[in-house]
Amino acid sequence: MTLPHLGTLESLPAADHPELLAPPVAAALASWAHAGSPAVTAIDAELADTAAFGDAYGVPPEASANCVLVAGRRDGEERVAACVVRADTRADVNGVVRRLLGVRKCSFLPMERAVAESGMEHGGITPLGLPAGWRVLVDARAVEIETAVIGSGVRRSKLLLPGARLGLLPGAEVVTDLAR
Repeated sequence: MTLPHLGTLESLPAADHPELLAPPVAAALASWAHAGSPAVTAIDAELADTAAFGDAYGVPPEASANCVLVAGRRDGEERVAACVVRADTRADVNGVVRRLLGVRKCSFLPMERAVAESGMEHGGITPLGLPAGWRVLVDARAVEIETAVIGSGVRRSKLLLPGARLGLLPGAEVVTDLAR
């Protein structure tokens, strides 16, 4: 098996290193039919934020995909979504995302709630292993990344996989211009 290589990252088979993944992410990878052979790489947890990570490990922002959690209400019902966008863009939360969720206003989930409900660490949240019922919206540009770097559910590592696999995540909806 050939592992992806990007910048100065040392890739390891994710299936062999569950200690580098949040439990819900490890479980999702084990049950995901389209997972293929993603890689995981250990990083300095202090460098998990996109800009610091890219600078430290030689990974350009267009190779990373960020996941943000948003929510809105309509008729008393909360609608939550994970938005996956290339790191050199921003999710259009109060435009495209708001319309897709069918709500009047969207906002980012508070950090404490995002961490508690996802079972992942702040700065490591990823679209893999999120609670059932949360929509997964993936910007079409993220799907085009040759080797995408995404969160692993913890700050001390990152996952590497073909961007096309992001569009194959369970329940994923690939959206043109989800990000600006």
